[in-house]
Formats: sequence, structure tokens, C-alpha cells
Amino acid sequence: MSSILTLPITKVSQLIKNKILNVTDLCSLCLERINKIKNLNAFITVTKNIALEQSAYVQERINEEVSLGILDGIPIAFKDNFSTKNVRTTCGSKMLSNYVAPYDATVVEVLCNKGAVMVGKTNLDEFAMGSATVDSYFGPARNPWRSGLKYKLRKRSELLQDNNSTILNHDCNFQANQEALDNGDYFVAGGSSGGSAIAVASGACFGAIGSDTGGSTRHPAAFCGVIGLKPTYGLISRNGLIPLCNSLDVPGILTRTVDDAVVLLNHLAGHDSKDSTTVTQPFSSFTIPNDIEICNLRIGIPKEYECPSMSPEVTDVWRRIADTLEKAGAKVISVSLPHTKYSIMCYSVLCCSDVASNFARYDGIRYGHRAAGETTTEHHYAVTRREGFGDVVRERILAGNYFLLKRNYEKYFLQAAKVRRLISNDFESVFNNGIDLLLTPVTLSEPVPYSKWILTDNREHNAIDDFCTQPVNLAGLPAVSIPCLLSQSGLPLSLQLIGKPFQEKQMLTAAKWLEQQMDFPVLDLEC
Repeated sequence: MSSILTLPITKVSQLIKNKILNVTDLCSLCLERINKIKNLNAFITVTKNIALEQSAYVQERINEEVSLGILDGIPIAFKDNFSTKNVRTTCGSKMLSNYVAPYDATVVEVLCNKGAVMVGKTNLDEFAMGSATVDSYFGPARNPWRSGLKYKLRKRSELLQDNNSTILNHDCNFQANQEALDNGDYFVAGGSSGGSAIAVASGACFGAIGSDTGGSTRHPAAFCGVIGLKPTYGLISRNGLIPLCNSLDVPGILTRTVDDAVVLLNHLAGHDSKDSTTVTQPFSSFTIPNDIEICNLRIGIPKEYECPSMSPEVTDVWRRIADTLEKAGAKVISVSLPHTKYSIMCYSVLCCSDVASNFARYDGIRYGHRAAGETTTEHHYAVTRREGFGDVVRERILAGNYFLLKRNYEKYFLQAAKVRRLISNDFESVFNNGIDLLLTPVTLSEPVPYSKWILTDNREHNAIDDFCTQPVNLAGLPAVSIPCLLSQSGLPLSLQLIGKPFQEKQMLTAAKWLEQQMDFPVLDLEC
């Protein structure tokens, strides 16, 4: 029965419609899995009662022969920076550890109205600031790959055919870093949507919603071996997503297959009157056929993305996939994005400035953590924010306020805004010259052990680890992370495709072709 949790949404939906699979049983199975992977710390809040109530309602509709949609009865998780009515929304911070939102974020409302079952709120770096999900007030999240859980690897393609998939002939007892893992260490899950990626990879749900400000959906998707989709800015509503950086934040989608990402995108894309940044142009739902031709595609390889700190294994996978595309008939061309080297500095200034502005609202008066004791107003603010925010958040607030000082505004903020335009123009120029998609790495290495991760400062991590992902956010483009191969240590290695604005269909079609060629394995936990 547990093998059902490795199936894609499309397959599970068919089993539900054919009355082979009971929705309440499926929900209970996911809740059991969540309980069994507690050590991974993927969830901050498990919404058991809500999930059982929602699944019972869907099952009742099935019994009454009501026509179902593809999401009816499908367990979904939401990153804990999306507002959920009557369920706490913590952002992984002490500041909001007991905050309960009075409304649902649009993405939550839409999916639940379409029959999806909300099984919980997932862990994240505090206020989505980080790239490993180790800076949460509720503790770090742990990558399910080589986490101490027993698992088998199953071919993704065979999961679409039957439930008794062949187990890959792959040795899971990898020795690299094994001594550290035996001493209680673990591999990081990527961030900041690490909890959502873990939930999908471990079979605790069939899809999850994350957020992506500089790669926070694609980065953990790459480390956990799942699909991570960052749509074009403005395609999906940000209403109810607690902001980090308003001009960069985008709701992200994490699933086990490209087709599942398409299913969720089809339901979520479109204008929302509650979010003025969503585009008004209509969105046309689409599906991707199994027989895909890529011979007419022109794939760009940005030479600036091969940086010195990139591991040889990542570089090798990048070249191998480029060769695979070329052999299949696609035209692979080296291109230049000359302002890439400035993007990290540009992103840091703009993000910190937005943080300084957005986080002024956390004053301990209206909602959230409130420091004890009778003090002056100014002292109360200071103590509340000192207690409520972690080091990373405070650092960004201080940096942002510095950049926004009158004497520094033109030197830092305005200059960064101009550089952002140059970065966006680089992408536009490449696409205007006939390139359809860009192929780049997502991360610079395979997942690393936590003990190694903490040897580097968080700010330095963000400057290094988001190198390949955050330029996409600065330009507002769509991108998708696709797991490709296992490293020599048996850990996921992924690449990303970057598309033209609002050309998700073309990008995801190419992503599905890669998915078919790579046939990356799915974790099947033996628990």
C-alpha cells in the first residue's frame, strides 16, 4: 500500500476516480508517513483534523457519484509562510510562532477549493532567508536521501505503468561521508523551501507549495531530487504569501514529475484581484504529450555560469545533458550573460532593502511575539525584535536600513536597481537572438553534511549557493529544476531550464523530455 505514495498525481487521481483507492485511506497513509519521518523535521504543523475532514468530504462526493477533478483527494502541503485560516503561520520564526492568520492565501484557497487535501505546513529557513532550511526556529530539516531512513530506488518511468515497479539495481550503502552520518550528522535539504521538498521526496504528500525569492524552490528541489518550478513573476498570486522581497517573491511548485507540476500550475496560474502584481492576460491550461520532439529547440549554455567553486560532478552532468540534447537534434549554443557576476551583489542590496521595509511591521504590538515587562515604546520594540528574530533576519534588517539611508540610497539601492535592469536585458538579448531555453546548473555541488555546512557563514552561503538561481528572479523569468543523475555518493544532481516570460509550456515540455531521458529514481521508503 505504501508504494502508492510514490505514484504521480495523475495516476493517483485515476485510482480515486475508478474507486480503487479510498481518499480517506490515502489521507491516513500520508499522515502515517508524516509521523514516521518526524526525524526529518519537514513539517512545522500537521493539519490532521483538517485533512481528515477534507478527505471525508471528497469521499462522500465519490460515493454520491459526483464528477471529480484531478486534484480531488490529493494530499498537498504548504510552506509555512503562506497564510492559512485557523492554522498557525509561523514563517519558521519565534516572532510568529503562535500567529494564526484570519484568511487563506490565494494558492491555499484555490487548491483546497479544487479538492486538494491540506496535510500540513512545512518547515523553512526563518522568513525564507537561507539556502539549507537549517535556520528555522523549529529546528533544521533533514534531507531524506541517506538520512538513516531505509529506502529503495524505483524507476520513475515504471511508476506510471503499475504499482509493482522494478527496484533499481543500485547500491544505497554509499560510503562517502558515512562516518559523519553514523555520528548523527545528516545532509542538508536545501532552502528555504526545504520542508516542502522533503515532504514530496519522502512521499508525505503528492505536491507541495514553496516560495522562490532567489532559488528557494529550485535549490531544495535539486538537493532532494524532485521537480521544482519557479513560474514567471506575476503568473501566480502572491496574496497571502508573507513577503520577503516583494519584487522577487514567487510561489513555487514542488512535485515528483513534470506532469504533476503542470497540473498544479494549471490550477494556480491566472489573475487575482487581490494581488495587483498578477498579470491580467488570460492563462491557457495545457498538457504535455509523451512523445516529444526537441529537434527545433535552440538551447543556450551561459558561459558565465561555470564558476570556480562548482564541483566537477555538477560540471560533468551539465556537459553530459547538453550533449544528450544535441544528439537528439536540439541546437546547443554557447551564450553570454555578461552581468551575471554582479547579480549576487545586486540581489543582496535589493533583498535586504525590501526586508528592512517589510519587517518594520513586526513591532510586538499588533500581532506576533511580544516581549514581557513594562518599558518605553522604543525599548519595547527593540527587545521584542531582538527576541523574536534570529541572527540572519536581524543582519538583513540592519544591512537594508544601511542601504536605505539618505546618504547611501543612490550609491547602493538605485545602483542595484540599474544593475538589475542590465541583468534582465542580458536575458532578453539572448532570447531575442533566437535562443528558446537556457540550460544551467541549479546548485554548485551535491547536498553536503550539516557539519560541513555550518562551517561557512549564512551570508557567504547565500552568495555562493544562489549563484545560478537568483538571476532568474531578478529578471522575473520562469525556471524549473530537474533531477538528472546520482552523484558518486548517491545524492541527487539536478539542472535547471530557464524559459522566456510566460512560456512555461515550452520550458516544461523540454523538462519532461529530459525527465524521460534521465529516468531519475524515486525514493520508496521502507517504513
